[in-house]
Amino acid sequence: MGKRKTKKFASMKRMISLKDQRINEKDRAKVQETKKKDPSEIKEKEVPKYPSCLFFQYNTQLGPPYHILVDTNFINFSIKAKLDIVQSMMDCLYAKCIPCITDCVMAEIEKLGMKYRVALRIAKDPRFERLPCTHKGTYADDCLVQRVTQHKCYILATVDRDLKRRVRKIPGVPIMYISNHRSELTSDYQCSIGHLWLSLCFIVSLSLTHIKCLIP
Repeated sequence: MGKRKTKKFASMKRMISLKDQRINEKDRAKVQETKKKDPSEIKEKEVPKYPSCLFFQYNTQLGPPYHILVDTNFINFSIKAKLDIVQSMMDCLYAKCIPCITDCVMAEIEKLGMKYRVALRIAKDPRFERLPCTHKGTYADDCLVQRVTQHKCYILATVDRDLKRRVRKIPGVPIMYISNHRSELTSDYQCSIGHLWLSLCFIVSLSLTHIKCLIP
């Protein structure tokens, strides 16, 4: 009797040799036809369209009450600095502020566990507005960047450097951060919001004087 054939351990599948007659040489040697670029041809670029609210000196969609998107790091740093989030925002902007929290940020805080239960309790505060998420996944940074690019009515509150770097590339989005145990806004947007507030006060004062003149 002959030897019993046993299957080799971790045997690899055999590949067809490149010199095999079954392989067509024309299929192997496909040369890509490169089109010669005309130097006189005008190059076309797709430029993203900016909303009409950014064609003025300041973003016209930003106004009191301010809607502020809150990040996980901002809540944690405010706890370390012993700050009341809503009060510190109002002290920074001198107007009513509505902190908003997305489902992704809430899920991120819940995943952190019992160590961050104080942050979770703050996030569930009734003063916070809950924003539902319809996209796939629960990555908070992508969620916040996507929401800020679509809607120009939000201020982003974060301490994360990478997220700040991403949001700075988007025009018309102010960034709030914590420094020296208080909430601060990026300097360029402090000026724009100040101009907006002064212009609103000027319009109101003009309308009041006009009404007084009309009253006999």
